[in-house]
Amino acid sequence: MNTATAERQETQSKTPTLDKYGRDLTGEAAAGKLDPAAGRERELRRMITILGRRQKNNPVLIGEPGVGKTAIVEGLARKIHSGDVPANLRGKRIISLNMGNMVAGASFRGQFEQRIKAILEELRNAPEIIVFIDELHTVVGAGASEGSVGAADMIKPALARGELRCIGATTLDEYRKHIEKDAALERRFQPVKVDEPSVDEAIQMLRLLRPHYEEHHGVSITDEAIEAAVKLSDRYISDRFLPDKAIDVMDEAGSAMVMEANEKGLASPSALEKELAELQEQKEAAAEAEDYEQAAKLRQQELLTLEKLTKARSESETTFSLLVTPEQIAQVVELWTGVPVTQMLDSERKNLLTLETDLRQRVIGQDEAIKAVAKSIRRSRAGLKDPKRPIGSFLFLGPTGVGKTELAKALSAELFGGEEHMIRLDMSEYMEPHTVSRLFGSPPGYVGHDDGGQLTEQVRRRPYSVILLDEIEKAHPEVFNSLLQILDDGRLTDGQGRTVDFKNTVVIMTSNAGSADLKRAVNMGFNTRKGEEAKIEQHEVMRSKAMAGLKQAFRPEFINRIDQIVVFHTLDRENLYQIVDLMLDQVRQRLQEQQIELLVNDEVRDFLLEVGFDEEYGARPLRRAIQSYVDDALADAILDGTIASGKQAQLTMVDGKIIVQAAASVLA
Repeated sequence: MNTATAERQETQSKTPTLDKYGRDLTGEAAAGKLDPAAGRERELRRMITILGRRQKNNPVLIGEPGVGKTAIVEGLARKIHSGDVPANLRGKRIISLNMGNMVAGASFRGQFEQRIKAILEELRNAPEIIVFIDELHTVVGAGASEGSVGAADMIKPALARGELRCIGATTLDEYRKHIEKDAALERRFQPVKVDEPSVDEAIQMLRLLRPHYEEHHGVSITDEAIEAAVKLSDRYISDRFLPDKAIDVMDEAGSAMVMEANEKGLASPSALEKELAELQEQKEAAAEAEDYEQAAKLRQQELLTLEKLTKARSESETTFSLLVTPEQIAQVVELWTGVPVTQMLDSERKNLLTLETDLRQRVIGQDEAIKAVAKSIRRSRAGLKDPKRPIGSFLFLGPTGVGKTELAKALSAELFGGEEHMIRLDMSEYMEPHTVSRLFGSPPGYVGHDDGGQLTEQVRRRPYSVILLDEIEKAHPEVFNSLLQILDDGRLTDGQGRTVDFKNTVVIMTSNAGSADLKRAVNMGFNTRKGEEAKIEQHEVMRSKAMAGLKQAFRPEFINRIDQIVVFHTLDRENLYQIVDLMLDQVRQRLQEQQIELLVNDEVRDFLLEVGFDEEYGARPLRRAIQSYVDDALADAILDGTIASGKQAQLTMVDGKIIVQAAASVLA
């Protein structure tokens, strides 16, 4: 008995406290439980160099969340297991220490310190162990209370003497807040900066991880899907870092494929599985009732069903395989961000090639502006533009009522699927100095700090949108200083210190700068030419006047950062005639909701054009004319019962007035 006890004591671990509160990473590497990691050779070499020092041999990995700090330590554990390290690290063990578990359950004073002391004693007697503390900042202040010593103070002497070899990992913010404030602790750690990998490096990392996720989900992941996961997450998920966000996208796409296949009944032959489970229950019940003859029969049926199930599974695997493609990756990114990525993958080229045609259906008489916007959008989408800048930045100049705001709405509808993706800010609300902070968020200590900025918060929630800054010349000059950063770098820091990404936005600014000169230019100096030549000459004079007014209203560094400055044409009678049809179509759509069909003849159109034509004020007088002469007449006819649901409403001219008459039934 004494011999057995002695043998049991010899087989007990020399580090029971470490075993209780830590994970043996080298042991997991030997068992093949750690995921592989690509690259990071520079960081690994630096970490191995620091670990080989005589004193202060404690590297700390510092980087943003999700860049792969823990994966680097796991990579070192695999190198130690394979022997691909210098002699001073061969045979070492890396133990990942969980500080949360150590603090948890320390119910009376001194118990936490006792655990730390036990670990330090075990490490002193086991020099082959290297401790890894993830979230190193949790050591600072852990266990510290009145009359007691914190974990950081207890490990400082051991760190300096080299008795405790420790690898730490923490984020840049936490390192600055906690480690740098404790200068004595900071000098004992040697920082190793871990940057976010490039797109190509992240693709290599995901290719190494692919077999593990394919095995877990039972799917096949294509090379194209891996590239899409990295590139789409890098482009559209701006508040997280590679490779973590790309791995999560790939993982979720695999899970979504399995769920979709299960719903379609393709994942497994579930009917045979249910039958097998029922037979097993019946067999066990028969055995408990000592009906052995029935149990034997059920056993034979169970074996036959199991054979069928095995065959069905093998056939299912050979005839059907779940394949994760870029389309599934795009769907996941769309669910995360709200950006219509799938639509862009499928039909973006076609949409971009026909963008001018689609915009002309809503914006009349502004071909030059439409071409300029469409070309800039296509350049950006073709990858010929700086990806860190916004998709496009435009300044629309021109007289009132010519379609500047309407073009912004139409662009939002064509690019992003609806006008709700447009963020519209009336810059006349930001004329005072104290209103500027409302755009980007109040600084700490001021009212509204927690609410965020009216522009930055909307962009954070909808990173893919059209931003319309209406009447930009009315904004306070401080607004332009912030816009410089958005237009040039595609990013801005809000009042809470968060970086807001504008690289997936289209920034459109409208201005009436120089509008007084534009009015004079319309009626001056065009008697020498006629027709199309007069229009061209008139527009050139308008453009020069607008640019002169622009240079007076804005500083050169602001103008220089705008991709395209577009001067809108004034609208002539032909343009307004087309706009009459567009506005009547809007009335027609509203009536269709009540199952009323609207019929309009040319005489009514000519009357509306005559009443609503004003070259100086553009299309807005036309909208007022339709509201006064058409909408009011239709409203009276609906209320007095002249027209009802299922009828046709005919607009005709009688004695210089528009009259509404009921026509034949639509449903008949």
